[in-house]
Amino acid sequence: MKLNAFLTAALLGLAVSASHAGIYGQNLIVNGDAEQGTAGWNVFDDYSFIQSVSYGNNWVKPSEPGPKDRGAKMFTGLGEKAVAWQSLDLGQYSRAGDRYSLSGWLGGWQAQGDNAKLYVSFLNDLGNELGFSEIGPVSAADRGNKTGLFYREASGLLPEQTYTLQFWLSMERLGGGDNDGYADNLKFSLSAAAVPEPASFGLVAMGLLALGVATRRRRA
Repeated sequence: MKLNAFLTAALLGLAVSASHAGIYGQNLIVNGDAEQGTAGWNVFDDYSFIQSVSYGNNWVKPSEPGPKDRGAKMFTGLGEKAVAWQSLDLGQYSRAGDRYSLSGWLGGWQAQGDNAKLYVSFLNDLGNELGFSEIGPVSAADRGNKTGLFYREASGLLPEQTYTLQFWLSMERLGGGDNDGYADNLKFSLSAAAVPEPASFGLVAMGLLALGVATRRRRA
């Protein structure tokens, strides 16, 4: 009986690891690089929306600070305060020891105080916030009063029982006519707690199964 229980636990561990594998190691922000316009992002009530614009003289030149793999597009804001959001149900609860990594390129225009911030909220299945993480804003002083985007990142442990992620991208205009809060290459990924690889689980289960067969033969 003890052997059967142990074998069942090993197989259950294999199944759980396989079911979680799909959420690890990939960018969970949809269209974080603005290459698909504003697809994947939603308007937040009573605020202006973001926009996807081309790198160039009107915004950030390709020669100015920013990601090396910046592509053709970046995000900036509309109006005085722009907010966009997106939500993702993980389809399962996070486990103890799961970690997250949040990163992106944020910036603004010359000495103006316009800025951008990316915020992620960790929610349980009832919609209650268990924790959060954020990057930005990058101030004009942080940029040395230069136009461009600058890398920011944050990481840590994902709260246990996290079921939903909500991402909030905001841009604030503090000077000039345009909202020059800039963002590009926004990324959020999860990594699993240190557990045996699925292949290891399989080898353990097979070994236990063989041991069980041998034990039954000796008893027979």
